[in-house]
Amino acid sequence: MAEEVMAIFKHGMPIFSIFQDENRQRIILLLCKNKEMTVNQITDQLELSRPAVSHHLKLMLDAQVITVKKIGKERFYQISLDDTVELLKKLTSALEKSISSD
Repeated sequence: MAEEVMAIFKHGMPIFSIFQDENRQRIILLLCKNKEMTVNQITDQLELSRPAVSHHLKLMLDAQVITVKKIGKERFYQISLDDTVELLKKLTSALEKSISSD
């Protein structure tokens, strides 16, 4: 059972690291509220430089917490938490099983 929980933790580390940063938390909240935004729109809402916002968005894309669609020259970022929620459900279930098997 412990191996299963550890495997889920290991798989989730990129996602957990995304959620530990306050700036990324703010970006997630903005995307939840606005459905989709460009880098410039996000930058206008936060006290971060455009390169900093772009850096956070790249990390979030790599962790599959957001998606991007390109229309013309613009890139629109959207929240994509389905896989994250599924991972958290698996982790919660595995932890509950671990507790009840003691």
